Amino acid sequence: MESGDRPRERQIGIFEDKILTVPNLISLARLACVPVFLWLLLDQGDRWSAAWLWGFVGATDWVDGWWARKFDVVSEFGKLIDPLTDRVSLIIPILAIGFDGAVPWWLIIVTLFREVLVAIGALLLGAMGARRIDVTWWGKCATFGLYFAFPFLLAGSSTHGTASWFEIAGWVLAVPSLVYSYLSAFEYVPLAREALREGRLDRQSSRR
Repeated sequence: MESGDRPRERQIGIFEDKILTVPNLISLARLACVPVFLWLLLDQGDRWSAAWLWGFVGATDWVDGWWARKFDVVSEFGKLIDPLTDRVSLIIPILAIGFDGAVPWWLIIVTLFREVLVAIGALLLGAMGARRIDVTWWGKCATFGLYFAFPFLLAGSSTHGTASWFEIAGWVLAVPSLVYSYLSAFEYVPLAREALREGRLDRQSSRR
């Protein structure tokens, strides 16, 4: 029995190493904040608290990836859940504040149009066998800026005494962040060509 149990124990250990890591738990905790944000904003009508929660989620965007690289606990599950958390915790709240009326729809449409383009491009490249493309520096700057711009705009639409200052800060961040986001989208074009070429070369070499 003992010899038969050991492989199973090792398999469970491997599973835990890939799923139950600190970076993955951080990503899941950030993801769990999204429904709380929706409850605060749409059910409670508390724009101020919702903005601070959203800002916290955005400010911790770098923590899970940094921890994974720092302590060498990068996992396949982490590679999936980290970008998923980033997209969900940005796109869902943006749509929510649009329906709430806290931010004009034109800003939301311009922001999400870029996200849709990048998502479609990633799906097409994956279907064509391209290798995975890492997020560019411009893309990281844009995402980080938007993670603060939209919570600031949401806080600026609240009844708090300092709301006007947050609204100004939100617009100051939103404009350059949107410019960076579209610059990064164009930056992905040559990277996509290279990723597609390398993906095809890898498939050819694996067949030999």
